[in-house]
Amino acid sequence: MAKAIWNGTVIAESDRTEVVEGNHYFPPDAIKSDYFQPSSTHTTCGWKGVASYYTIAVDGQTNPDAAWYYPEPKDAAKKIAGYVAFWRGVKVEA
Repeated sequence: MAKAIWNGTVIAESDRTEVVEGNHYFPPDAIKSDYFQPSSTHTTCGWKGVASYYTIAVDGQTNPDAAWYYPEPKDAAKKIAGYVAFWRGVKVEA
């Protein structure tokens, strides 16, 4: 079971993550949506497509753009459509 933890709180957990480029991507139903706020940030990956971001908010603290996902990935990354990955101090235990 993989878990994403930030500020001492489990914000996502699943036994169905997809590992891509060393990052665990959690299925959309595995994230605890109360901790996720939409962000206007977007980046582009040459083979995955355009990523969207979430800001993580736990106990009054925020971690801007600490989670990302590909809402409409390119064909090569279709298996992670909508799946969420983490960085910026979010610890993923697998």
